Amino acid sequence: MQNSFLKAIKATITQIIVAFIIALIIIFVIYTLSNKEINMAVSLINTISTGQSDTTKEKEVIMQVLDSGKSIIKNRPYYGQQYGTITIESANINLPIFYGDAVSVLKNGVGHSTSSYMPGAGGSIIMCAHNSANKFRNLSKVNIGDIIEVKTNYGIFRYKAYDMQIIQETEKEKLPIQDEKEILMIFTCYPFDALGYTTSRYVIYSELYEWEAL
Repeated sequence: MQNSFLKAIKATITQIIVAFIIALIIIFVIYTLSNKEINMAVSLINTISTGQSDTTKEKEVIMQVLDSGKSIIKNRPYYGQQYGTITIESANINLPIFYGDAVSVLKNGVGHSTSSYMPGAGGSIIMCAHNSANKFRNLSKVNIGDIIEVKTNYGIFRYKAYDMQIIQETEKEKLPIQDEKEILMIFTCYPFDALGYTTSRYVIYSELYEWEAL
């Protein structure tokens, strides 16, 4: 009887160990899939952007100011190329800007949607980044009137924040592409501390108020 009792205990312990290992495997799979889903969901307009990453090349961006006062951009950067930096002192943000917003680009810093205008071109500029602590999590600290500075090789552009909104990933009309005035729209996933997939985005809208050529 004692042997039967010991066998039953051993069998129970074995079952517990197997169940524990299976649980660990399930947790690992869920965690891996969740991270992949988060990375894929960060860019609201990633499906709009086109191009392949080519970080082995660099192209000098040139801005030409016409007699009419309107600016045009020549030689857009290669996809995946860093062409500038973005600084928001009120949120302690100072990050590199890369041309493109694919997952492979966003892991390096701030992505610039290729479907939007370049700084200085006079239209809508759309940028995004992960909501991690070392990227855009501090966007909640930005207030109306704060300055967002974008520095490129051809000029320094300062934008003044005028609105903040929480939008859904499907509301692409909330990130309009227009050429009537230069507006910078930056966004990240919301809530900022979300661990899983989220369909909401936190957007800061700012308008160009001064710039200087380099």
